[in-house]
Amino acid sequence: MSSTVIDSPVSADTHEHHGSLGLARGTALYIAAVLGTGILVLPGLAASVAGPASIIAVAAVFLLSIPLAGTFAALASRFPDPGGVASYARRALGDTWARMAGYWFYFGVCVGAPVVGVLGAEYVVAVLGIDHAAVAWIGIAIFVPPFVINFFGVRVSGALQLVLTALLLVVVVGVVAISFPQSDAANFQPFLPHGIAGIGTAISLFLWAFAGWEVGTHIAGEFRNPRRVIPIATAIAVVVVGAAYLALQFVTVAVLGDAAGTSATPLVDLVADGAPGYGPFLVAVIAAVVVAGVVNAYLGAFGKLGASLGRDGDLPRWLARGVEDGGIPRRSLAVVAVLISVYYALMAATGFELTPFILVHTSSMAAIYAIGMVAAMRLLATWSLGWWMAVISTVLTIGLLVLAGPNLIIPAVLALAAVVVGLIKRRTRVRTT
Repeated sequence: MSSTVIDSPVSADTHEHHGSLGLARGTALYIAAVLGTGILVLPGLAASVAGPASIIAVAAVFLLSIPLAGTFAALASRFPDPGGVASYARRALGDTWARMAGYWFYFGVCVGAPVVGVLGAEYVVAVLGIDHAAVAWIGIAIFVPPFVINFFGVRVSGALQLVLTALLLVVVVGVVAISFPQSDAANFQPFLPHGIAGIGTAISLFLWAFAGWEVGTHIAGEFRNPRRVIPIATAIAVVVVGAAYLALQFVTVAVLGDAAGTSATPLVDLVADGAPGYGPFLVAVIAAVVVAGVVNAYLGAFGKLGASLGRDGDLPRWLARGVEDGGIPRRSLAVVAVLISVYYALMAATGFELTPFILVHTSSMAAIYAIGMVAAMRLLATWSLGWWMAVISTVLTIGLLVLAGPNLIIPAVLALAAVVVGLIKRRTRVRTT
């Protein structure tokens, strides 16, 4: 993706950036944000609703994610700002829409953070044979290292992210290599046991897996050369993530067959025969690496966004400390810690019923993507490659909103709050003048 095709009719940020992220660590952050907890559960779930045709669903979502990832790369490389989608909405659509996008990510998408912790905890408990009551405590413990790391800033967390992502890719390749010899061609028949509708359901499931491309927009200013590095990092991440999910889906179907959808821990079953004894421990490492990497990447985004919302007056201004390139948004991270604690307590009160929290997360993401793509069409040069990707992505996000349906109630409440805050700010300005 060439920077010459994403020039914007709106003046872009041209100031010098002093971030520490180069291509290797930036790519690692992108991969970790997208190739996340989905590998722990989605291959089995997709196989249960679509059978062998789930491979088609993964390929379809992979192809659909390309224009979305490309659009975010075009925006992030041209307009590096910790506000991410909210900052693009502010430029193209105005303060109210920007505030909505910011609230949706900071308060809505954040609901998904405890889900990630619980998924990792469930997997660790399952593969190690620990009492299930330990899930609550392991889920909490999972968040401690990423929070501590992010309090030291992106330079520290970015370096660790490179290590975590390298380990993640090693274990994914290991699972595929160990389980592939157990493949059975008979498991691909019948290929469409649930018809075309099954593929559609599997596509909906894998939308969770391929979400995360917007995370890089919040830390774009932390790259040494956003215009050059971000498009390359995104392209590498798209290929790596797509190949990893396709490979895992193939071996899940080829090795487990009908049993794939009945297992709570399909990766354990994949390595059980090929690597008896140490296989389950390898999967436990996968769970730990995946969850730590995802939480680490998202905490950086949440922290920077909260600081930018404070800078712009959409949240209390004392949150703004650390918003500058290279700054550490410790106050915003502290608020994120409180939010996650509240959401985690609510989840515990429901007996760790994850579905409602996942739906709040995905519906908020759908709303953010919709605003982001509309803003991109206005910010990127008409007829450029970036603009065309934004057009295609806008159509796709409309479909996501349709799928979200009644689950859009939480984004709607946050949108109303954004409007109310705007009215209060306007009235305050009038009084002071």
